[in-house]
This record gives sequence, C-alpha cells and structure tokens, in this order.
Amino acid sequence: MRLSNRTGWIAGLVSLLVLGHGVLAEPSAPSRPNVLLICIDDLRPELGSYGKGYIQSPHIDRLASRGRQFNRHYVQAPTCGASRYAMLTGLYGPTGNGALAGRGRRLIADPAGVPPSMPGWFRQHGYTTVSVGKVSHYPGGRMGPGWNQDDRLEMPESWDRHLMPAGAWKTPVGAMHGLANGEVRKKPGTMHVYQSTPGDDTIYPDGLIADEALRQLDVLAADEDKQFFLAVGFIRPHLPFGAPAKYMEPYLGVELPPIPHPTRPTGVSTWHGSGEFKRYFLWDRDPNEDADFADAVRRHYAACVTYVDALVGRVIDRLEASGAADHTIIVLWGDHGFHLGEHAVWGKHTLFEESLRSPLIVVQPGMPEPGVATDAVVETIDLFPTLSDLAGLPEPTFAQGVSLRAILNAPETPGHTAVSYHHMGRTLRTDTHRLVLHNNGRRELYDHTTGAAETRNLAEAEPELTDRFVDQLEAKLPPRSR
Repeated sequence: MRLSNRTGWIAGLVSLLVLGHGVLAEPSAPSRPNVLLICIDDLRPELGSYGKGYIQSPHIDRLASRGRQFNRHYVQAPTCGASRYAMLTGLYGPTGNGALAGRGRRLIADPAGVPPSMPGWFRQHGYTTVSVGKVSHYPGGRMGPGWNQDDRLEMPESWDRHLMPAGAWKTPVGAMHGLANGEVRKKPGTMHVYQSTPGDDTIYPDGLIADEALRQLDVLAADEDKQFFLAVGFIRPHLPFGAPAKYMEPYLGVELPPIPHPTRPTGVSTWHGSGEFKRYFLWDRDPNEDADFADAVRRHYAACVTYVDALVGRVIDRLEASGAADHTIIVLWGDHGFHLGEHAVWGKHTLFEESLRSPLIVVQPGMPEPGVATDAVVETIDLFPTLSDLAGLPEPTFAQGVSLRAILNAPETPGHTAVSYHHMGRTLRTDTHRLVLHNNGRRELYDHTTGAAETRNLAEAEPELTDRFVDQLEAKLPPRSR
C-alpha cells in the first residue's frame, strides 16, 4: 500500500471539507493520484447503468454508482485506431486505423515536433506507465506481421511496459480476432460470427489480459514511492462475438426489446452494408431479414458485455485489495459505439449516433454527488486534459479537449458540442441536434428532441439552422486532409 500517498490525499480532502468549498482539491506532487484507465473495444452503452435492464453488468454498474457516468459521451471516430489516437493524444486526428502508427513515425523523425501522448505526459511527470491488452490500435502496442516486433512500437516514449499475453493464440494479431481455445482467424468467412463455449475466462484472450492486469496491479501498488498510470484494454465485445458459455446463460430465453429504427435510410446518409460483420460465417442468414438470427447476434453481443464486465470486476477488486483504490482515479471508456440493427447496420463505421456514442465513467476519490449521472455532451479528447487536471499535472496546452473537472464537481454543469469524423465526412453533435456534413457538401440534420431522432433529415426544411451548425462545425474542425 502507498500509505504516504493515501494520507496526503485524505488530508487534502479533509482540509477541503473544513473550508466548505464542496469541490475537489488540487493534489500536490507527493499526493498525486494513480490512474487506472479501462478501455473496452466496440462497447456501446449496452449496460444496466445506461438503462439497459436486460443486460447483466453489475461491476460496471457499481463503478457508475461510485463515480460520474457521462450519458452523452461521443468519440472522435467510429473506428478503433482513430478513436484511440484521439483519446491517447487529446487531439483531433486522422480518420484511419493507422493514425497512431503515423504519429509514431513522425515522433521518431522529429521528436521535438510531436507533442507527448497522454501516457507519455504522465511518464514525463514521474508516473510509471503500463499498458496491458488493446489500449492503442495494436494490442500490446507493437506492429509488424504478428503485431509483436519490439523494434516497431506504435507509441514510442509512452509506456514503461506495454504487454499483450497471447497464450494459445500465439501472437497479438491471433488474439485480436481469436475464438475459444486458441482458434485464430485465418479466413474470416470460415470463422463463426458468434460462439459460446464452455470453460473458464481464459479460454478467450480477454481472460489472459485480465490475469496480466492483476499481476501488473500487484507490482505497481507495491511501489509506495511512485504513482502509476495503468491502462487495461479488453477486446470483447469486438467481433467475432465469443464468450464463455456461462455468460450466455442470463440471455437464454430472455425477450429482447425491439430494435429502434431498424430500416435502411432512403436518403443521403453514412449507411453501409455491414461489411466487417458479413466477412464472418453467417450460416447464410441475414439479421435484417431474420428476426431470430438478429436476436441470436444480440444475445451473443450481450454475453460478451457480461464477460468483459466480470473481468472489469476482477481488476477493480484487485485494486481495492491492494489498498490503492482510495487514491486512484478510475476511467472506463468505450472506444466507439456499435449498431445492432439500427438503420439496418450491424457494425460501426457510420456517423450515426449508434456508432459515435459510447460509455464513459470517471471515478474520482472524494468527488461530490457520486452516482449521479450527467447528460452533458462531452467528447473523448477531453480525457487527456481532465486526467492531467485531476492529477495536478501541468496543463497540456497542446491538447484540444477541455477538462471535465467542473462536471465531475457538479453533474448539472453544461457540456459542449462534440465533433466526430470518418472518411465520408464530419459531424457535430449539439445538445439537441446532429449535423452531418459530407465531403461532397451534402448535409444531414437530425433533431434529437423528437422521437424521429436520426431518421428524418431536416437539412432542406431548416436551411438557416443547418447553416448555423455548419459554421459551428467549421470553426471547431475545418476541412482537412484525411
């Protein structure tokens, strides 16, 4: 345990209460908190704490009850690599999965010309930084044919240790799309899109990631003289949807709610044909035409959520057992959303709400009103300045997000607009509307105060309002090369 750090943290909170300010104190260097960042791949807000009563997610729900759940958090991009670039740099960035790899090449070529990443910033200020699993785009943070070459780091100058246990899957690339007991994806068309296999948590790769995270927590918490920044990245519920059979049991025979807005849009949109999903073996079935198959896909996604929730619970329990929990900031973040039939899409890669809205939960020791969620609109790039602020580090003025400290102190505090992008265009989410501006100039405008949500394009009917939102989008994120 870090008794000296914990004592300083508690003393600061006591002083704060005596002064009656009702807000979090600025930590001094000796009492800076640890950071535990939990990244979950393809996790939409399909959780009990987000109102999905049919989902079994007790451990994440418990985190939400202890911290601040952001009900309207939006990622910068509906794809893994670009979204993680934004989270790990605090910057709007390229749209593709190679965003961080490109940054790494620029950093090597011109170290002074590339600002530090978030873990690099914490590392520069005395933290031990460790990643386990899929935190950047490549699980384990290495590239090359097997995603395991030590001389090809995705994020140079960021991690003291970056780990990806591959086990029976042999390489990180094998584990990324692995199914039970070492099955790797050789030809996607021969790998089942979902699977439920009897066994313990380690028959799928995420069980090994959790085990390694526990080992790293033990090592980090034992060092009383140095704070840590530990990032743990789980792969599920990323395709293919595989989880131990025990996590499917809660969903057998359970009636699922109807899919909202299940039909394909008829006008201009960022709809696509669910190509990533359809690469897998589907038994010649189409979930848009076969309601039973659609339910089976949704149940297996839900089982993956419950599986990763159990692993999150193990990590949080170990943190608490270590004695470090009362001076550790915990962040749970989903890298983007995922369509489960909405707009007849099964996957991500759109600029609809379903691809861009993801869970964000922040647990800050001593925070006011724990368990009260916020409806403030925020975006992923806000995480870097927020964690720097809460840890008492210098402000990363190069980052483009803003600190969410005010919302953590008072959940009714307003948020701000959120910008997202993909190769087809850019989008602005306000408190009430979504604007989509395509690269060819075509526009979509949706009113989220109505039940129609993103099914009725108002851009032609409300040109003045559309123009106003276009101006806001252009001011926040002008057109740029992809």
